[in-house]
Parts: sequence; structure tokens; C-alpha cells
Amino acid sequence: MSFLDDAHDLLREFPVVDGHNDLPWALREQVRYDLDARDIATDQSAHLHTDLARLGKGGVGAQFWSVYVRTDLRGDEAVSATLEQIDCVEQLTNRYEADLRRARTAADMETARSEGRIASLMGAEGGHSINNSLATLRALYALGVRYMTLTHNDNIDWADSATDEPRAGGLTDFGRAVVAEMNRCGMLVDLSHVAASTMRDALDASVAPVVFSHSSARAVCDHPRNVPTDVLERLPANGGVAMVTFVPKFVLPAASEWTRRADENLRAHGFHHLDTTAEAMKLHRAFEESNPRPAATAATVADHLDHVREAAGVDHIGIGGDYDGTAFTPEGLDDVSGYPNLIAELLGRGWSRADLAKLTWQNAVRVLGAAEDVAADLQSRTAVSNATIEELDG
Repeated sequence: MSFLDDAHDLLREFPVVDGHNDLPWALREQVRYDLDARDIATDQSAHLHTDLARLGKGGVGAQFWSVYVRTDLRGDEAVSATLEQIDCVEQLTNRYEADLRRARTAADMETARSEGRIASLMGAEGGHSINNSLATLRALYALGVRYMTLTHNDNIDWADSATDEPRAGGLTDFGRAVVAEMNRCGMLVDLSHVAASTMRDALDASVAPVVFSHSSARAVCDHPRNVPTDVLERLPANGGVAMVTFVPKFVLPAASEWTRRADENLRAHGFHHLDTTAEAMKLHRAFEESNPRPAATAATVADHLDHVREAAGVDHIGIGGDYDGTAFTPEGLDDVSGYPNLIAELLGRGWSRADLAKLTWQNAVRVLGAAEDVAADLQSRTAVSNATIEELDG
């Protein structure tokens, strides 16, 4: 058999757990959650990276759907938008229950795999979604959110972002209280998007494994969104997982500079640089015609996975594609059907079936289960915190 045949065979037994897919935000932006207008039971390749047929072709067995909201939404407006995103995921799992199974635990993920359905979990992308409220954090957990990315692209009151000017120096005292409450709930601490100082502070503070839901290796592509090697080297002691992303500007140095100029072009025409609506993409394509885009490939992503495995170990790696949250994708990883191409590339590099099973399925399931175990212990001996940012940070 070819490496690609072997990849499909492996994914039938150990499907991909993908750490981050922005389909809910794409549905909000494109059709304001009109699921008839973007029926993912039909071919959506003209509009989206994601539909059910391509998820099946890609060997996806579990998906953390991002319930992201932009950082220009603040306070209660951010909370409300996050609730709307959660409702979108609920609508999806109800509408497509033959294919998607709502999952809140590691056991739910295994049940979905046994049924041949895709375990559907949620991750909130950015601590602005809780509006500095531990009670809101707990409410999101009760609604099914199983990780929270501490920041998005901008600093928040209690944590520094990778792509903003340092302000807190990492986590504030309230930020450490947020991490503690996440540990107590069983919500995974997601360190994608955060500054390296915040990564280190969170690893110091967390008594449960952390995740990077969609980040690559800074040693391979020196972008602030990526994870420094010294942080990767701390994952074995923590038990966490770094889920490598496919976003070209995070995996290919030449693509980083190209994307910076393309984003400036969008902003010059009045668009947000993360806008992936049809109008924004038309501008992107026009820019690309006169400024050829450097192409990342599955091999580019595999270089990051090789480094993360070397630095952190095979028990601490995963995949977080960031589909429908990026304007561009690598060749061969064009949409959610592309995961077998990555697995075939790794097979060609000598990765064993056992190592690949950890990458695709086992590590992510283990980490969620470990967070549940920590939470059970903490809840048996500690009380809920109602601390406020005013009390802790002054």
C-alpha cells in the first residue's frame, strides 16, 4: 500500500482530534447562522473549509469548535456573542446528529468514535469572553466549553497576548485565579495566542495539563504566535499537548511577511484583517495576483511536528488546523479533507503507527480526561472562587 493508503487505514481506527475550527464564526459572518444558507450536509467548498463530507474524507473523529468572538467586542457584548456562538454549535449538533455527537468528556469522545460520529466539543477563544467574571467562566463550562484560550490577538486586563505590547508581564493575580478556577472546573487552559511570558506563568500556575489548541513551533518559524522551545520542553512535566496549526503565516517564514502586507491591504480598504467574507477574499485574491503568495505544504507543517516531537515528546503533540479561521491554507491541506496527506507525509518520514495514533487521537483524549481527574480532586477539597479582579489586581 502507499503511504496515503496507510494514512486512511490509520485514521479509520484513530481519527483526528482537531483542536480548533472556526466554522461557527464563519457562519456568523457569512449568513448570520442561517444553516439553510450554509447547509454543511451539502458541498460548501465555495464558501467554507468545512462540511460533513470533507470531515469524513479527512478522517476527523473529534472537533473542538471555536466559539470565538473578536476582541473589539468587550464586556457584556463579548459574553452575549460567545453565547450566540455556543448556540450555533448546539444548532449544528442537533441538526446533524447522525454525524455529530455532542461531547463534554473524554468518555463522550470515545463513545462518538465507537458510533462513527464526530465528537463535537467547544473552545472559547479569548478571555475577553468571560468579562473578568469567574462566575461567567463557570457558566461557559456548564454550557459545554472545554477549553478557553486565555487571550486572542490583544491583551486583556489579566493576561498578555503574543501580538500586543506587554502590559501585565504575563498573568496578573486575577489571571492566576482564572487558571485555578479553570483547573477546578475541568476546563483546559489553552495557551495559543498568549505571550511567552503568559505561557510560562500559566504553566507555573496550572495543576492540570494545558493545551495549545492551534500553535506551531517558534524554532521553525519565528512568529510570536508560535511556541518557544523552552516552553515545549515543559510539557512532559505538565502533561499537556501542543496542537500544531496549518496557518501559512505561522508555519512558513516567507508567508509571514506576505500576510503582513496582505493584511495592510485589507485594512487600507476598510476591512478587518481577519475578515474572510466574500468581499474581503476578493481583495485578497486581487492582491495575490500581483503579489504571488509563498506556498506552505504538508511538508512545512510536518517540519513543525518533527520539532515539537523532539522538544516535547510524542505524548505531547496534536493537530489544530484553524480551518475557517484563516484566509489561506497550505497546499495539500486545503480544507478539512486534507489530514490524510499530512499523515502520509509523516509516515514517509518514519513516524510509527503508534506515534501517529497518539498524534491524531490518544493525546488529546488523554489530556481532557486528565483535566477531569484534576477537577474531581479539586472539587472534593476546595470551594468555588468568587474573587474579583478589583480585589486581586487593585
